[in-house]
Amino acid sequence: MAEWKIKNNSVLNLKPALTPAGFPHLIDQLLVSRGIGSENLESILNPKLSSLKDPSTIFEMDKATDRLVRAYKNNEKICIYADFDLDGTSGLAILKDGFEKLGFKSVSFYQPKRLAEGYGFHAHAVSELHELGITLIITVDVGITSFAAFDKAKELGIDAILTDHHLPISENNIEKLPAAYCLVNPNQKRCTSKLGYLCGAGVGFYLIRSLKRAFLNDIDLPKNNWDLKELLDLFCIGTLTDMVPLIEDNRVLVKHGMIALQNTIRPGLRRLLEKLDLNDRPLTSQDIAIRFAPKLNALSRMESGILPIHIYLESSASRARKLVDEMMQNNLTRQSLQSSAEDKALSLLSDWTNSDFIFVVSDEFHRGIIGLIATKLANDFNRPAFVGSLNAEGMIVGSSRLPNGFDGNLVQTLKSAENFLTRFGGHAAAAGFEFALLNKKNVLNCLIDFFSETKKNPKPVEIEFDAVAKLSEINPLMMKWHDHLGPYGMGFQIPVFRFNSLRLKKIKELKGGHLKLSFDSQKNPDSHSESDEKKDIDNTTIDALYFSPLENRKKDIFEGQNYDILGELQINYFNRNQTIQLLLKDFKTL
Repeated sequence: MAEWKIKNNSVLNLKPALTPAGFPHLIDQLLVSRGIGSENLESILNPKLSSLKDPSTIFEMDKATDRLVRAYKNNEKICIYADFDLDGTSGLAILKDGFEKLGFKSVSFYQPKRLAEGYGFHAHAVSELHELGITLIITVDVGITSFAAFDKAKELGIDAILTDHHLPISENNIEKLPAAYCLVNPNQKRCTSKLGYLCGAGVGFYLIRSLKRAFLNDIDLPKNNWDLKELLDLFCIGTLTDMVPLIEDNRVLVKHGMIALQNTIRPGLRRLLEKLDLNDRPLTSQDIAIRFAPKLNALSRMESGILPIHIYLESSASRARKLVDEMMQNNLTRQSLQSSAEDKALSLLSDWTNSDFIFVVSDEFHRGIIGLIATKLANDFNRPAFVGSLNAEGMIVGSSRLPNGFDGNLVQTLKSAENFLTRFGGHAAAAGFEFALLNKKNVLNCLIDFFSETKKNPKPVEIEFDAVAKLSEINPLMMKWHDHLGPYGMGFQIPVFRFNSLRLKKIKELKGGHLKLSFDSQKNPDSHSESDEKKDIDNTTIDALYFSPLENRKKDIFEGQNYDILGELQINYFNRNQTIQLLLKDFKTL
């Protein structure tokens, strides 16, 4: 059972409003829990683009900019080499759009295929680009560990600018860096910009910022009134999908980027918003990360005829409609494969007894969706999940995920099995790996040993919440301020509220095993007078969605029972009607 913990105990004793008149009391509590006072309130509510850090503070940014200016003057053939995920794709679109708006004429792009080539900046691609007459390559969201490809570029006389945000390889506390023309990565030790929270698309955006300034300052280069804010819809998608912290410059740019995406004139993105009924209303970061982005991401997962970059760059409204329709059909295929794979995984796990983690491998798992299966299993079983796809060559390619709110580092976990892994890497909560089938038992034993060792110093499972709320406090004005405090994401999590002594009125089972629960308020059990009882009964009800509850939690849910619950608030848009609902995080039976 998870322990519930309020983020800031001073919230419980909050008396005076710390915010201007007109703020709902619950918003005051939320601000206190986040440590937001009058001195930084304005920067949270109305972040200004004028506060952004200077892009030239990123190490070797000026060198990269000067090389691009020279390429423009010499009319060189340039190729943008980007990772296939939405961070890389967004960065690719930012650079391509930005270069062309500045007047570059010969700009092509290359993305490795997720399944056929895999992640990375590949030497064979460099050779292919050389044959096409490319003299300058700019990587996006990739390259910091791609030594062979940069060596090949140098051998062939191609200047390769590395832009990335992933951590370099370190040996004995010394970074091992590829032989790029220059390395624009705020997460290398030589960089003092303090912009390490940027995603790959973010680093690309800062390169365009630097380049535009160079064009303005060079009397020999053309000038135009092109507004960099036109790129913020792309920045927003890349940043929200790559789960980087929404702090400082990221927060400023995503706040403005969500408005830019809401009003985007890009036909492909516009059509997708319409298809998902996300048009003509304010967007939230959850809309983008949960509903919008996965549809795009499915394209590279399935390697269908179209890719996300085609949706991004399509300029014709009629062709955009066809592409989005095809994309939605592709997503149905992905959903079907995922559903079958999840059923297969559960079948294989029927006799799984380890309570520390999930480990499952099958040749029936499509490689493009193993990350999605791992996410589902991790959250359903509330433990780390490792899912592998076995191919015909006897190699297992896998993805691992931590459940939401779980404290851990999957890269460190996989490092325990590095002697048996062909490769591994990624982020703390999401990492990939590969190993030969003959090493399956060895890898499994390493994971067992790692988690057994970790259990010797167990950390209590805690769920933090921002404030205690009453249903009577949840109203459209409060939700307006709640959403205005966004965007929410890594580093600025969506608020979690505690509601005490709610009665479960109705249970409805939804497709996929999810539950829709209807709650109403009950009197305070500590009330001792009739007036107290009347004061505490507010006759307010609210619906709550409970996604993928475990069976042992389902059995504790009964109509008529009283509960304390934790949940996230959101606006539900259905048939153009707006209602407030909860996403249930946890509950305690009274």
